[in-house]
Amino acid sequence: MAGSRPTKILSVKDQIAEQLRSDIISGDLAPNTKLNEKELAERFGLSRGPIRDVILQLTKEGLLISKNNVGASVNSVLDTSMQKLMINLRRNIEVYAIEQLHGSLTDKDFIELDKILDELQSAFEREDYTEVTKVDISFHRFIIYKAGGDELVNIWYPFVMRMRLNYKRITSGDACVNEHRVIVEALRGGDVTKATKAVKANIR
Repeated sequence: MAGSRPTKILSVKDQIAEQLRSDIISGDLAPNTKLNEKELAERFGLSRGPIRDVILQLTKEGLLISKNNVGASVNSVLDTSMQKLMINLRRNIEVYAIEQLHGSLTDKDFIELDKILDELQSAFEREDYTEVTKVDISFHRFIIYKAGGDELVNIWYPFVMRMRLNYKRITSGDACVNEHRVIVEALRGGDVTKATKAVKANIR
């Protein structure tokens, strides 16, 4: 999902969705900002039909909220108790994923995870924090997908994206990369307990 990882050719609608995700993650589209279909259609040079499809997709992901006769807007920031609930739910899903892997990750999978860690380090060095967030998400998504495929990803993804609207935890590049590297090394060593502990430490 990271922009620097051309794993597949994105459709026009996917490209627009990715751009709007970036705008929301970066804060260019702040919480509660209303989206204007006509303006978005003009911005991307499309009819309003594909824009509606993108808005529907981002609503399913939890980034937007749509109301009848009002239109779509960027979702609001979660209050403290809801944020804690989201963190706990996401942790439970990721711990479940770690337990489901049963040492099934291959050498090829670990090469891919190492590449993602390199991208994470590079994004920090460029001080591209929108890309940091997207690469961070792609790291966790890779593990979730390997554990449960699209079905588990579809359960997990809205929690992650919704939490991003609250995300203020400042971590240095080295600390963030190391948190993820501990997860990889625990998985590489088949240490479920250590991997679980590392995931819980990373999601907070």
